[in-house]
Amino acid sequence: MIETLGLGRSFGSVVAVEDLNLQVKSGEAFAFLGPNGAGKTTTVRMLCCLIAPTQGKALLDGLDITEKKDQLKIRGMIGFLPENPGLYEGLSAYRNLDFYAKLYGVPEGERDRRIMSLLKKLDIWDRRNDAVAKYSKGMKQKIAIARALVHQPAFLFLDEPTSGLDPEASKTVRDFLIELKKEGHTLFLNTHNLDEAQRVCNRIGILKRKLLAVGTPGDLARHYFGRTTEVQLRVVRPEMLTALRALPSVLDVRQEEDRILIDLQDPEQQNPDIVKTLVALGAEMKYVHELRHGLEDIYLKLVRENQ
Repeated sequence: MIETLGLGRSFGSVVAVEDLNLQVKSGEAFAFLGPNGAGKTTTVRMLCCLIAPTQGKALLDGLDITEKKDQLKIRGMIGFLPENPGLYEGLSAYRNLDFYAKLYGVPEGERDRRIMSLLKKLDIWDRRNDAVAKYSKGMKQKIAIARALVHQPAFLFLDEPTSGLDPEASKTVRDFLIELKKEGHTLFLNTHNLDEAQRVCNRIGILKRKLLAVGTPGDLARHYFGRTTEVQLRVVRPEMLTALRALPSVLDVRQEEDRILIDLQDPEQQNPDIVKTLVALGAEMKYVHELRHGLEDIYLKLVRENQ
């Protein structure tokens, strides 16, 4: 498990991360969302023992990032994909991975097996002997992910894993991360890609120096927007709105052209009464469904409120 306790980092008078309290369970995929300069990369660099916090501490499986005796152990437990991967471009993909596997003490026979498995899963095995300099950006990103995994770390930190990749390469990387999640790896992503975060991760944290919110996309949507039933009619008449507002536990009713939006506490229990009321008034319904708020709505609401 990853646990941060009042974690913070300042650079001179600039506060990058402040009073971060967060738990990420083992086997969970977690994503940080936030604008540029929000402190996402700074947080990951602290968790990877690359920079020291100026406030608080963090524990990875009980090991403290602020304790020198724990830092080397932590570095052996993590895999890190930085935003700029920095591969040895004169070496082949295979030799890049073999070099890093040696640094982590992976035995020779095991190195070969792991490298083969990773390169095949990422669809690069046939190009394993080509110099990395000849690879596209997407292929280099795949090699960097394989490098982060070659020693089978308990925690994988990824900073913008699909940044700048074309749709096909992004899908390959995203599918690979989903597979890693299914295998029980603990993933910690920094990303601007809201769709990627929603597809890959169990929970989302929105960071802007401070942690603004954390939870599943569904929980966050219900917390910040409530639940709304949308009814589209052939014609909306004033008496329909009046009748709906008179129903118990209806929080709000509003009209948008041929649609009625009804804020409710418990749509599963209240929707049948809404439908009965409208049918009794002769309404011709085109559809009834719950209005969904996506991560973009949640993200923009929180970031704008904290500008």
